[in-house]
Amino acid sequence: MPDAVTSELKGEWKEHVKLKNVLKNLDVLYVTRIQRERFPDLEDYKKVAGAYQIDLDTLKNAKSSLKIMHPLPRVDEISTDIDNTKHAVY
Repeated sequence: MPDAVTSELKGEWKEHVKLKNVLKNLDVLYVTRIQRERFPDLEDYKKVAGAYQIDLDTLKNAKSSLKIMHPLPRVDEISTDIDNTKHAVY
């Protein structure tokens, strides 16, 4: 995250690079799409488009009480297989 964002955070927080390393400890997972409109150069967007997807396999080590939030609309960052699970609250 950019310093402009993290400098405003209150309370205790940690930044992690690999979801699989922390997923078992999470109560909430907030997922957003990679926003094409934020990239001035379409080629830069194409380099990261589809870089990740949350699917049933991703959640195999998650807490049963994990809640996944998403502001919608989604592109392909959350598999539709998640929609009918107890995790989906979007």
